Amino acid sequence: MKTVYSPRHHGHSGNVELVAGTIVPAFEMPSRAEFILSRLNEVNLGPVLAPEEHSLDTAAKVHDRAYLDFLPTIYDRWTAEGRTGTALPFTWPTRGLRGDKLPDFIDGQLGFYSFDGGCGFVAGTWDAIKSSHDVALTAAGLVNGGENVAFALCRPPGHHSGHNFMAGYCYINNAAVAAQWFLDQGASRVSILDVDYHHGNGTQEIFYRRSDVQVINLHADPMQEYPYFLGHADEKGEGAGEGFNLNYPLRWGTSWETWSAALEDACAKLKDYAPDVVVVSLGVDTYEKDPISKFKLKTEDFPRIGARIARLGLPTLVVMEGGYAVADIGTNAVGVLTGFEGR
Repeated sequence: MKTVYSPRHHGHSGNVELVAGTIVPAFEMPSRAEFILSRLNEVNLGPVLAPEEHSLDTAAKVHDRAYLDFLPTIYDRWTAEGRTGTALPFTWPTRGLRGDKLPDFIDGQLGFYSFDGGCGFVAGTWDAIKSSHDVALTAAGLVNGGENVAFALCRPPGHHSGHNFMAGYCYINNAAVAAQWFLDQGASRVSILDVDYHHGNGTQEIFYRRSDVQVINLHADPMQEYPYFLGHADEKGEGAGEGFNLNYPLRWGTSWETWSAALEDACAKLKDYAPDVVVVSLGVDTYEKDPISKFKLKTEDFPRIGARIARLGLPTLVVMEGGYAVADIGTNAVGVLTGFEGR
């Protein structure tokens, strides 16, 4: 299996986030990708390739162009105000306010384009975002070129990012961009299977009214867990997209028996949809020792996930999303990949 990886992700380092009323070092840190890369080499999964440069033209089909234009400007505008440290929003539009009116000033624009206080910017953040986007599209090119499976070791992740907002450590939705790119190359249907602990609210929002991309999420129940305001079982798509969005919200404490039953049903629904290609949003924060999650999957369960997805028998792009038990993330993420290969 070929992996695409960029060391430029290190530019997004030393940032902080707002959690439970406290500013803390971000849980989404560079060592996440490095532990995975080390494990890839340890098990000799296959060659690790550098990404090719890609324009943002495909991204502009799933994201608002004004939002994409805003992202590269943030840190320079932040420091131009005489500020140091992480650029973070502190105010957001909400119900009854003018959420359609873009303010002129950087603080207002950060709030306008953000869902939460988890998407900070430091000097190298934009370059890391762009490299992550390029990693996803380069790996998609491998699959489109005939590889049965490829792994995009993306950092920062993407699945919380919507049409015109960043959220949950995510800025550009790498899986959504890859799905759109496959369609542009001639695929008639694409399925996105999101197995991260947290609901891929951005991916759902982007494709909710479309029938050419099926979005399936297995995730913590939003009545208990972030992102709280999306991910319920009755969200099935609207208009042309009705029936093509599937959510499997699961309660805190979910173990392999319950989680795998949801995966089995999800795979059956995916097979019925008959996509040309599958994009897997891979999060391994379902792990029992993850510091910000409350599922109970064990290390030996992750190869089973890969094996089940492989049985779909479809070309597959695996895109890295979450997982914050840093010391174990390499074993668990690569376990999915070796499971896919039947090792």
